[in-house]
Amino acid sequence: MRAGHRVGADAVLLAASAGPPARRIVDVGAGVGAVALALLQRWPEARGDLVEIDPDLAALARENAALNGVADRARVLVLDALDAAARRAAGLANGEADLVVTNPPFFAAGEVRASPDPRRARAHVFAADEAPLQAWIVASLALLAPGGRFAMIHRPETLPLIFAAFGERLGAVAARPVHPRAEADAIRVLISGVKGSRAPMRLSPALVLHDASGAFTPLAAAVHRGEALL
Repeated sequence: MRAGHRVGADAVLLAASAGPPARRIVDVGAGVGAVALALLQRWPEARGDLVEIDPDLAALARENAALNGVADRARVLVLDALDAAARRAAGLANGEADLVVTNPPFFAAGEVRASPDPRRARAHVFAADEAPLQAWIVASLALLAPGGRFAMIHRPETLPLIFAAFGERLGAVAARPVHPRAEADAIRVLISGVKGSRAPMRLSPALVLHDASGAFTPLAAAVHRGEALL
């Protein structure tokens, strides 16, 4: 068994909240491909670009695509998603995706002590940069076609930064808080929107993951089994 960063519940929740079927998907910061590959399995007509900066994780994403029978519909691109020139050189054009999904690193450099494992550290902590989360979101939104859908998962405390990055680019924004238990504060927020829409923002019903016994709630269990969407 390989050591290092593994797929967790965040990927499951993001895939479940991606919305209606799309034909052209881009997964920004795809890691081993869990989110995009789940969507390709769900939507047989879809094609996906999986953008990942780590070549070893990208290799695992290619392997996972083959193991899941979607290699002919999944293109894995090893590049820095924030580098517009690198995206163009790889054939990833702006304004063409029907759906962009992303699970960005959760912390800026210096906010937390990074893991000694380089891959785990890269998955959770941005490299030193100015406003890295906002830059990540702006780059992701640039890939969307007008009317395309954006979906991401992040920490609730970063909502002001996220909304600032959206600016006038995204409308029909929906935010769904995710709580570990009914009485606990949210630990994640699922956010989606439509490029160019002028529809107002809404707050979607909260998702509670665990009941008092620590077991999954019925909805959370159904989502993790692939039987329900958000």
